[in-house]
Amino acid sequence: LKEENAILRSKINKLQILSETQADKMRKLEKKLEENKIKEEKEAQDLEAMVQHVEQNLQLMTKRAAKAENSAARLRQENAQLQAELRNSRLEKEALRAGQAGLAAAKRNAEVALQHVLQLTTSSRASIRQLLSGAESLQLVADLLKSIDRISEV
Repeated sequence: LKEENAILRSKINKLQILSETQADKMRKLEKKLEENKIKEEKEAQDLEAMVQHVEQNLQLMTKRAAKAENSAARLRQENAQLQAELRNSRLEKEALRAGQAGLAAAKRNAEVALQHVLQLTTSSRASIRQLLSGAESLQLVADLLKSIDRISEV
């Protein structure tokens, strides 16, 4: 009976040691799980902050593109007005040439109008380039947002 008792005590000691070992493992795993949860929450917050930053940039780029479009439309209108002035100046120049009166003044007026048209044309081209650049930037942001959506799905 003593021998059997000793054997059972030995088994109980082994089981207690095994139980303590498993409890230690369980505590370590719980701690690791908690650390992983905290890490995932921080990554989610970082991702959310990045998405908000990208959205702000997208809004800013959208405003810039709208402003560029308005500017381009205004410049096109000014260009059309100046071209009409140029045509009128040319007609006036021809009339003056035919009448031989005030030829030099008409020529100067036509040259001034031509210079205005050329300046406006150059300015219009630059604005249109800016508009195209803004559109390309918006496309890049849209692609980035698509990538973020794919990352968040994964």
